[in-house]
Amino acid sequence: MATMSDDLADELGTQETPSLEFKQDPRNRNALREAICALANDLPGADVGDLVIGVRKDGSPVGADVHDDALLSLANLRDEGRILDRPTMLVKAATYQGTPVVRVRVWAAAAPPVRFDGVVWVRPGPTTRRASRDEERLLTERRRVADLPFDRHAVAGSTADDLDAELFRSTYLPAAVDQSVIEENQRPLDHQMASLGLLDLRGSPTVLGLLLVGYDPSEAISGSYVQFVRYDGSDLDAAVADEQEIRHNVIGTAPALATVLTGHLHTRLVEVGDFREEHRPNYPIDALRELCMNALMHRNYESSNAPTRILWFDDRIEVSNPGGPFGQVRADNFDRVNDYRNPSLAAAMKSLGYVNRFGRGIGRIRAALGRNGNPPPDFDIDPAYWTVVVRRAP
Repeated sequence: MATMSDDLADELGTQETPSLEFKQDPRNRNALREAICALANDLPGADVGDLVIGVRKDGSPVGADVHDDALLSLANLRDEGRILDRPTMLVKAATYQGTPVVRVRVWAAAAPPVRFDGVVWVRPGPTTRRASRDEERLLTERRRVADLPFDRHAVAGSTADDLDAELFRSTYLPAAVDQSVIEENQRPLDHQMASLGLLDLRGSPTVLGLLLVGYDPSEAISGSYVQFVRYDGSDLDAAVADEQEIRHNVIGTAPALATVLTGHLHTRLVEVGDFREEHRPNYPIDALRELCMNALMHRNYESSNAPTRILWFDDRIEVSNPGGPFGQVRADNFDRVNDYRNPSLAAAMKSLGYVNRFGRGIGRIRAALGRNGNPPPDFDIDPAYWTVVVRRAP
């Protein structure tokens, strides 16, 4: 009885195709990123493609390191935030003509185009190159609406006039797309917005578009604002010293939050040794920034009208947002596993610099608090809500 071969040469062939690319040297990480981006864009419509590392362009094997550390390093290309939206991919050891190689299987993106450092890469044949204007438009039109995450859905009743075109042009577009590509394509503004998922194919604003550059997202997406309350005490019965509602898009919310939070910080003198003292805040601003921006990124915009809340007490700060663990994330693994309810919003916030790298937020918060002398954060996670409590430094 015939048996199926486990050798990739028998399964995939020995010649490159639009959905198969060989790479001899894994050290050229940018070439790997370009290939992953191109396979995720899936110009030929194959639904899945393969990058095989350890094979020459002519199809002859040279072998690759298939130890766990090498595989993990390649898998991390997905989460570093340079390929956006994050591709769905699987990295594993394999055999090609009897030689150990690495197979990177990449599935077609549900919401193309995918970009590496702001550039769309495709494989129209057995080569990876920058997408042309027409190829990029084709990818935009190919989006599978039924499979799109909520942040790529159009918002009923909204029009393109609800988006701040100048803010998009001056702030988000340069952050999301390489400037040379903008100059090369010279496409109309609505085409650029559609390519980045801020408009759907009919020209209606998406959830992503309103959250990023909408004049007031909360008019169309209930709960998409931040409520800040400063209590003059340690419980909810204390007098309210300050209360604000921040109703801006994400780009406007960031500086508004920075102003509010820094305005309530106090510094103290801390002895650091050798007769030296230094001023330290009662809370590190970088930890607060990470907390707040991650709350905006991960919250449930689809089925909750509650805002993101920042409650500041004399002894602690509580940051809470609607939406419990999502996807692969559970209450027992949230600090080790990451998944995204709003993947396109996460990608946009990474492009804008509001988050440093995917999956690192909790670690960065803990590290910042530790450096400042604050206790570790507490996490209260239930199916509908997520609250993080940080306590004042002694």
